[in-house]
Amino acid sequence: MTYPSAPAVLELFKPITWFAPMWAFLCGVVSVGGDNGASWPVVAAGVLLAGPLVCATSQAVNDWFDRHVDGINEPHRPIPSGRIPGRWGFYIAVIWSGVSLAVAWALGSWVLAATMIGLILAWAYSAPPLRLKQNGWFGNAAVAFCYEGLPWFTGAAIMATVLPDWRILLIAGLYSIGAHGIMTLNDFKAIEGDTRMGIRSLPVQLGADAAARLACVMMAVPQIAVIGLLTLFGQPWHALAVTALLAVQVVLMGKLVADPRGQAARYNATGTTLYVLGMLVAAFALRSS
Repeated sequence: MTYPSAPAVLELFKPITWFAPMWAFLCGVVSVGGDNGASWPVVAAGVLLAGPLVCATSQAVNDWFDRHVDGINEPHRPIPSGRIPGRWGFYIAVIWSGVSLAVAWALGSWVLAATMIGLILAWAYSAPPLRLKQNGWFGNAAVAFCYEGLPWFTGAAIMATVLPDWRILLIAGLYSIGAHGIMTLNDFKAIEGDTRMGIRSLPVQLGADAAARLACVMMAVPQIAVIGLLTLFGQPWHALAVTALLAVQVVLMGKLVADPRGQAARYNATGTTLYVLGMLVAAFALRSS
């Protein structure tokens, strides 16, 4: 039997994609505040769960079920290139799902529940019959929830050891909604390919201009709600900081809307950074309230 090499497996797991859920997890940790009995080795295990385990699993699942398309469009990837031979792509996805569940079980019931939901969505996103990625409304929602809301909840649950405070859940939920817009921006680079393959991303469904405007609204409105909530929670300085970060995003959004295809990648590198910094500010506000 031919086995895949470690470098090929690491490439399959796409470490660059781990940052978003790991960041959201740490925001969850910060938002609770205090020690509450959670040790830092446990927090480190949670970071590994969010990124190198659950997120990596989602990448392996996606590449396995996209292997035929990738064989045409991106034949250099580990599975279509043969560097991960036979059905090893599928086996890796299944094994890593099991490892993720085992680690989550060790971290507590709430973490296990969140991980199970994340893995179900990861498989539903890529695998038939649901294959949520075929429609931008559903696929983007699943990814946004898995990348922002669930990891934030998991980090908070590890620190609190109980169901996190409703304010934490609300803020995490709002940032998940905003992340739907970020996921839409990721689809601009593949409009032509998605059109040929019948993938109904939002830029394909709505057109580039309308999808860009929608993405901006989806990112901005939840942040406005966060600003209002932080003020209501008695954290005006944190609310002001999020306002300032959003104001810069709005300026960049103007450039994005004027040239969606040309500016989408640039906005992802700039505006999205400001967005996630706002997440951390909000987490510190929750910690202080």
